[in-house]
Amino acid sequence: MKRLFQQNPAKIWFILTVLIGLTACSSSPSWHQTTVVYFDTLCEIRLYCSDKMLKQALEEIHQVFTTIENNFGPEAESLASPLTLGLYRKAYEVYLHSDGAFDLTVAPLSRLWGFLNGQPHLPSSREIKKILPLIGMDKIKIENNRLFLGQGQQLDWGGIAKGYGVDLASCRVRALGVTRGFINAGGDLYCWGRNPEDTQWKIGIKHPRRNGFLGVLAISDLAATTTGDYQRYFIHQGKRYHHVFDPHTGYPAQGKTSVTVVGPEASLCDALSTALFVSPHPEEIIQSFPDYGAIIYDEAGQLSQIGKSFSFQSLIN
Repeated sequence: MKRLFQQNPAKIWFILTVLIGLTACSSSPSWHQTTVVYFDTLCEIRLYCSDKMLKQALEEIHQVFTTIENNFGPEAESLASPLTLGLYRKAYEVYLHSDGAFDLTVAPLSRLWGFLNGQPHLPSSREIKKILPLIGMDKIKIENNRLFLGQGQQLDWGGIAKGYGVDLASCRVRALGVTRGFINAGGDLYCWGRNPEDTQWKIGIKHPRRNGFLGVLAISDLAATTTGDYQRYFIHQGKRYHHVFDPHTGYPAQGKTSVTVVGPEASLCDALSTALFVSPHPEEIIQSFPDYGAIIYDEAGQLSQIGKSFSFQSLIN
């Protein structure tokens, strides 16, 4: 699964720099673009609004993203907050409909393989087999509005929390009256209204094996998220080992190199992109989420589109 983030104090200075720069406040709406640091990644923000509303919007985004970091970061320990329980139930829905292809409990696998400490390596089959009994969201209990993990279990929120933050932030900003905008938190994005060219937003899907793009999405009032085997990986004896694990085997999932999911919520796009990447039956999973569609690029170089259709222009032969 995708690693979520590490705490990064630099984000505070990024947003303060932006806010301090708003010295000549205009009441007329115009396009504003800035970049801030959250979730250990760059977050691109484009909003059509007045200077005063921009300041309010950035404050809302700061509040939301900081809350997500505090609740779902590597140091977070709360298993009883309403935010944690709400996101857990959303994740469990994908877990059930994907036959466990998406699973929050893969953290021990990520740690074993060295992806959590930045020293990825190939563990022995014996080590992997020892970890597998810890995997499975069905082992987690909810009692008195609190999550209870099994002994040795640990949650990895990296496949859903960042998207959840984008959902909450975009809702807050739109509630202020910003009718056109784009929030992209390291690849988890939501866009609404028309773009600066007064058309749908154009979203390029990175080619997993070379420079350039697989294709371009044209969407609005939708979220999009990509899971790929090129984001974090290492090569051992000529074979690629990446960070998206099959919870059933303990090894990186095979068969696909990139999965992009488009739909109403970035959090579900986030989780579904992992589930579809891992599962050998992505078509069956997407049927349970009729408002979502996916673009899949497999190891054989075949591009396919499943689920709900949306505008996509392929750039490969």
